[in-house]
Amino acid sequence: MRLVTKTPTAVSASHRLLVAGLTAVIGLTCFGAHAQQPVGLAKWIAAPHRTEGNVARDRFRHPGEVLAFLGVKDASTVAEILPGSRGYYMEILAPYLKERGRYIAASRDREAPPQYLADHQKLLARLKAEPALYGKVVVTQFNADKHEIAPPGSADFVLTFRNLHNWIDRNEIEGALRAFHKALKPGGVLGVVDHRGRSGVPQEVQIKDGYVRQDFAVALVERAGFRLVGTSEVNANPKDTKDYPKGVWTLPPTYRLKDKDHAKYEAIGESDRFTLKFVKR
Repeated sequence: MRLVTKTPTAVSASHRLLVAGLTAVIGLTCFGAHAQQPVGLAKWIAAPHRTEGNVARDRFRHPGEVLAFLGVKDASTVAEILPGSRGYYMEILAPYLKERGRYIAASRDREAPPQYLADHQKLLARLKAEPALYGKVVVTQFNADKHEIAPPGSADFVLTFRNLHNWIDRNEIEGALRAFHKALKPGGVLGVVDHRGRSGVPQEVQIKDGYVRQDFAVALVERAGFRLVGTSEVNANPKDTKDYPKGVWTLPPTYRLKDKDHAKYEAIGESDRFTLKFVKR
């Protein structure tokens, strides 16, 4: 059994020592809401090229803290899975990695549904239209384990944001994890963020609503040849009750109920999310 500790804002010095000792023994690093951002990253988070819609999400998604927790540096090779044409993390990572690292956009293949293929074309058009930012982006194909998302053993990081629930629902998760494992260097990092489900409710009950139990996610990933080395509560949202008419998509930014109870769901904000750091064994 893993012990995950969550440190309150104000704790005694003896409690801090106890927590540090326990996490050191267990080998699992636990982070609160703040982590020191890599040098230069803040510049790109605040850069004027970022779209208004993406900037509005920062207060829920905490990109600087997430990337700091995962350990991304400006010389890293990073493969992001399905960044989409909106490119929330791509807007930050591609220019940040441009000079010393490499950003890989693992995007759709020809088997994708029409709406996803259309978005893939929008992504390609965006990369072409802004070469100063995205001229060095490498685009690869992703569809479970049907393609290599990066040359085997070449990536320092594989990052996936709010995708796990889809792959579980479609029975594609094992293939996806094989592709990630193959792309990563030994000891490379797999970063996973997704909508956190209720621990007392069976996973199969929650998956159609887009939620994944954290313990279920950890077990899945570890069975695929990874080891959990850290968790972060930076994307936690205790207001998320996880019991909405249209699942997690009832909440922003989707608002699947449109104007119905819009103010209520806006006040809740985006979903409660786990943020997990694994290394390739």
